[in-house]
Amino acid sequence: MIVFLTAWLGSLPGFMTPLLLASLGLLLCERAGVLNLGVEGVMAVAAMTGAAACLSGLAPGLSLVLAAGAAVAITLPYIIAVVVFRAAQIPAGLALVAIGLGTSMVLGRDFAHRPFRGLADLPFPGPLKEWPLVGRMLFQQDAVVYLALAAAALLAWMLHRTRTGLALRATGEDPATADSAGVDVQAVQCVALVAGSTLIGLAGGYLALGSAQIWTEGMVAGRGWIALALVVFVQWSPLRAIAGAALFGGAQALIPRLQALGLDVPIYVLAMMPYVLTIAVLVAASRRARTRQQEPGFLGRAYIRQDR
Repeated sequence: MIVFLTAWLGSLPGFMTPLLLASLGLLLCERAGVLNLGVEGVMAVAAMTGAAACLSGLAPGLSLVLAAGAAVAITLPYIIAVVVFRAAQIPAGLALVAIGLGTSMVLGRDFAHRPFRGLADLPFPGPLKEWPLVGRMLFQQDAVVYLALAAAALLAWMLHRTRTGLALRATGEDPATADSAGVDVQAVQCVALVAGSTLIGLAGGYLALGSAQIWTEGMVAGRGWIALALVVFVQWSPLRAIAGAALFGGAQALIPRLQALGLDVPIYVLAMMPYVLTIAVLVAASRRARTRQQEPGFLGRAYIRQDR
């Protein structure tokens, strides 16, 4: 049992980090009032780009940066559509999913199923890694795991302790009031979407460069939709997102561990676990005390200045 728990906890950060980064990116978008449903496609493009860059001889760190850049590039038409031209956000997001998935499949064919050397673990002293249960989890991870945790703390501080965070929250809650106070609503939304897309791109790139160290079609495997549910589950809180990502990532990390035990359970049943958990936590969240959720008041709606 100790060996099982050590292996499970040791693999948990690798599963939770993409979910945490994606949920932080979505949280930024939604705090600005934009419902970005395109995260699944954006993560797929980023994962493919990171793998292609690494297979082309670039360092894993630079490949991850290119993955984030590709995520921003594929999201730019969406940003222009929903912020500048006030297109409906839900169909535009679904279109972004289709475009991203299709682009990654077409451009990534030559790079599929080719393993490569991805992100390396940080060189912590050996004795730290030997701590019972948590040594591997805490001290045998790559830099992105720790940067994701730091990003959650930084985002929480920015949202609640800075004027920038106040402008962002005001834009998502009541853009007419924010506009009257001198906030450029469109500029705030554009910056939030670019920053959010960067984090989503890092999540997708990490799937290929950190977790799998290989690119295959469909490797995002619904993590974008799980991240959308995760944002609702944690009530748009960056710090709660850490716990939420650990919960969902822990469920995903259990699958290979249970398979290694040789349990006589169909693989399809095991693969269902994260999605069943997603449905369960959303149902639980909807049945909480019937108080107003922390959802931004103007989420998913187009702001037109003339209508205020």
